[in-house]
Formats: sequence, C-alpha cells, structure tokens
Amino acid sequence: MKYALIGCGRISTNHIKAAVANKLEIVAVCDVIPERMNDVLAKHGLESDVSILHYSDYKKMIAEHPDLQLISIATESGKHAEIALFCIEHGINVIIEKPMAMSLADADKIISLSKEKGVKVSACHQNRFNIAVQQTRQALENGRFGKLSHGSVHVRWNRNKDYYEQAKWRGTWAQDGGALMNQCIHGIDLLRWMMGDEIESVYGVTKQQFHDYLECEDIGMAVVKFKNGAIGTIEGTTNVYPKNLEETLYLFGEKGTVKLGGKSTNAIEVWDFSDETDADQSNKGLFEQTVNVYGNGHTSLFADMISAIENDRKPYVDAVAGRNALELVLSVYKSAAENKAVKLPLKECASVDFKGRFDK
Repeated sequence: MKYALIGCGRISTNHIKAAVANKLEIVAVCDVIPERMNDVLAKHGLESDVSILHYSDYKKMIAEHPDLQLISIATESGKHAEIALFCIEHGINVIIEKPMAMSLADADKIISLSKEKGVKVSACHQNRFNIAVQQTRQALENGRFGKLSHGSVHVRWNRNKDYYEQAKWRGTWAQDGGALMNQCIHGIDLLRWMMGDEIESVYGVTKQQFHDYLECEDIGMAVVKFKNGAIGTIEGTTNVYPKNLEETLYLFGEKGTVKLGGKSTNAIEVWDFSDETDADQSNKGLFEQTVNVYGNGHTSLFADMISAIENDRKPYVDAVAGRNALELVLSVYKSAAENKAVKLPLKECASVDFKGRFDK
C-alpha cells in the first residue's frame, strides 16, 4: 500500500515507525522545513532511500502520486482539516493526528466528504490501542462494571517555555489550542468513549496560570453529565513541576473499579470486579513499556486502518470519534468562557471563537 506523510515534526517519527512496521511502501514525505524530512527518516535508517521523495508542497506531492492509498497528516493542528479535505477530495484515505480539526464545521465537512468519496478517515487517538485500555474496554463491553457511576481522567503533565519555543504555532487558538486540546485530548477521548459517548451537558473552568506567553489555557477542569446517568470529571494541565507526572483514567461501576495509570494510560493500577476470575490476575499490575508519552498505539492504529481499507469497513477510531473528542474539548472552552454549563450536542464552535480569552 502506497503511503506518504505530511508534516515531519515532533510526532512524525511514530508515523514513520508505524508505516515501516506495517510494511507500507513509503512513497514520499512532505514538510515546509526540508531538514525535518531528513531527520525523521534518519531516525529509522531511511535517509539514503532515494525512492522516498521529498516535497515542500503537499498538493504537488499528491498531483505527482495519484496512486497514493494512504496519507497521514501530522502538521500543526490548525492545518489538519484543510489538508485532510484536499486528500479526501482526491480519493486518498487519511490518518489525521489529533485534534482532527479545530472547528466542528471542519470536522463535519471531513465526515460528510469522506462518505461522499468513499474514503476512510481515522482520527489518531492511538491510546485506544493500549493493552490496558483494550482490556478495560473488553470488560466494559462484557458488562462487568454493571451500571457506571462515574469516571475521571487526569492528565498531569509539564510543558515549559522551551517546548513552546520549538514552534510558533503552539499555544495559539488558530493552530493549536491549549492544554486540553493538545496534551489532554487523548485522555478526554478515552473518558467519553468509555462512559458511553452520549453527553447531556458540560461545565468547565479554564485558566492560564504560568504560561502568559501563550494565547490559551494551561489548566482546565470540567464536570460532564452523560446521558446514561454517569458523571465524568476532567483535569488537564501542563503546569506540573518539574516533569510529566501521569495520565490516569478511573472507571467506577456497581460491580467493578479500574484505574489506568502510567505516563499515558499504559498501566493497570487497580483492577477489581465482583465476578473475578483467574484470568483477572494477569491484568493486575499490567504495565506496557513505552518509549515516550505517545505510547505504542500508532502501529496498531495504522494496522487497523490498512485492514479497514482492504476490507471496506469503518476504522476502529473513525472520524466521528475524532469529532466527539473535539466537541468535548470545545464544550469545556465554551462553558468556561460563558461561565455556565453548555448543552450538547454543539452545532457550531471553533477554537478561534475564544481568541483574546486570556489577553492581559
């Protein structure tokens, strides 16, 4: 399957690693900064592979390779939708890094155009493929929790000025969003997915405590009322001193309690069910070794996407899942800005709606 990567920044090495692991034919890479293409390929011993062409213009790349079957998009967030829509218009399947878009209008366009063109779209919420997450999902689908009471996600990370100075688009409303949109959206995706997806209302508070050189928030908290009666809470921040502390997900049901922990929900720290079996012992203390907070899920997400294309089925993490995560983040932003609970579904909302929110 012929593959290309658009955007060769911080996360791109996970995409190339996944492409290599899944034996994709890497046709081209694209970035406006030429050395980034060399750097990401060099990390995987591909820098001297003359068959991988380099482009600074993704439209030219697609024009010269009409037989591309899969493209992954790992640019700054504000360009995700524009590039995805161009790829879809040309009949190319896409994996889009999170967030899928910065506005619900763009997310809806991606969903509708992909249906019209018969193209597969996967939102890159790779933590759904973590072993700990998959085991929890299986228990949930098997009804082992019973009725859900509540759940919570805590993303307690550190991002300092050095991180933001690596790229001017970081921490801007148009191209990135704040801690909730960038760092915490994976955990937010997991919470919504596990708690039944359907949300009644959201009440949120966001602030900018320590990052006054950014446009956006560095701490966000929210209470989520799900339509099934369960309650969710969100805590997401980049204010933890001196380094990343944890990404944890708790689920509490009448017959079960699970806590996923580690740096990226890659460990099972609590696993208790009323119908405990011998098989449960292997889950207690489960820890999946990861190189960084991005985890190992990209390789599995790529494998699933390839299978979805070959078998003409929906990807495991489809465009609707990407929209759901985006909608929950935007609803927290909207609630915080208006100082009141907001009802879902949201029909129109975009990150740029909150421009000037923390201006001094």
